[in-house]
Amino acid sequence: MAEKDPVVISGGGPVAMVLSLALYRAGVPFITLETLDEPFMDQRAASYHPPTIEMLEGLGLTDAIIPEGLKSPIYRFHDRMTRDVVAEFDLGDLKDELKFPYVLQYEQYKLVRKTLALFGDKPDFDVRFSHTVTGFTQFDDHVDVTVKRADGTSETIRGAYLVGCDGGRSVVRREAGIDFIGFTYPEKFIKIGTYFDFTQHDKNIAIRNYFSDPGEWCNLFKVNGEPPKPGIWRFVVPMRVDETEEEAKSPDALQARLKRFFPRDDDYDVAYANVYTVSQCVAETFNKGRALLAGDSAHLNNPIGGMGLNGGIHDAINLASKLAPVWKGEANAELLDLYTRQRHRASTEFTQAQTIANKKQLEETDPATRAIRLDELRGIGADKEKARAYMRRAQLIDSVKATAAIT
Repeated sequence: MAEKDPVVISGGGPVAMVLSLALYRAGVPFITLETLDEPFMDQRAASYHPPTIEMLEGLGLTDAIIPEGLKSPIYRFHDRMTRDVVAEFDLGDLKDELKFPYVLQYEQYKLVRKTLALFGDKPDFDVRFSHTVTGFTQFDDHVDVTVKRADGTSETIRGAYLVGCDGGRSVVRREAGIDFIGFTYPEKFIKIGTYFDFTQHDKNIAIRNYFSDPGEWCNLFKVNGEPPKPGIWRFVVPMRVDETEEEAKSPDALQARLKRFFPRDDDYDVAYANVYTVSQCVAETFNKGRALLAGDSAHLNNPIGGMGLNGGIHDAINLASKLAPVWKGEANAELLDLYTRQRHRASTEFTQAQTIANKKQLEETDPATRAIRLDELRGIGADKEKARAYMRRAQLIDSVKATAAIT
């Protein structure tokens, strides 16, 4: 019977791990399959919004991760051309409605490692590395998942459902025949990590910063990094459309980019540099038969505002709350359609809309339009009620409330 089969999860990143833990807490057996032979030290997302932290608290993770992260209640928008602070937003102004009135800076790979450290030795917490999902066949009461092991051999795992948390090139999404609708930006982004403390360079630098510039905008934010090294500042900028990854990651190019923003005689101590292709895409549906999608396999967006990781975790929590009763026979499988209705709307009307707007805000080239947008942002930041409304949307607080109301 399908009720006796585990849920199979493809992927071992933060969304897969949160989903695994949520199912574990709900008493639903699962098998999580990750291609790599150990957790990947992925330097992409690192910002957890207030509602996301509250979701992680429900899984018993916050006592372990908050002390290891950086609390960032304040974030600032800067005009790079004038070096002025255009607007400052303080989540502390929402302390009357938020349990965690700050963003937690904590790298996503650390969330994976911490979850495994806390629960990986539990007999029912079944996470298998060096296992790649290559395809599946759906039946009325189960799904057969084809898996390739590191030694090249294959096996078939029978599951009640298969959840694709396997990224933007999702095998689960492809094999399910689900369209991925959207576009890819012509320019790639480069993220440069440096140990230099930018607060020593400019007193207006907060832990999280956005620099508007028609030629080369920038996101700058801090994480703790790996002890005993000092904290790492992450510097994210767009590449030229015709620029190759090799050119962008050359030592001279890395130093030139950093020094254009923050001039200094000495070279920066660079920890790493990664190049990313950036897309804005949403799957046409997040469930099809016994195949489901969550995280980047369901939606991709640019990283400005840190919404990809947060949206993926929201997917995982929402999906687990529906998959558990369906698996237990307490609810009809149509409940999974509600998962798609809720999270698809969250992805399109909130995450996609906000991240596209964030990029346009930072890169606007028309002087008159740019001046209008900066004035509007300046006015929002100066008005307490407008600032509160802005933060509710930007931190996905409105998204959580709006999608929960969908039936």
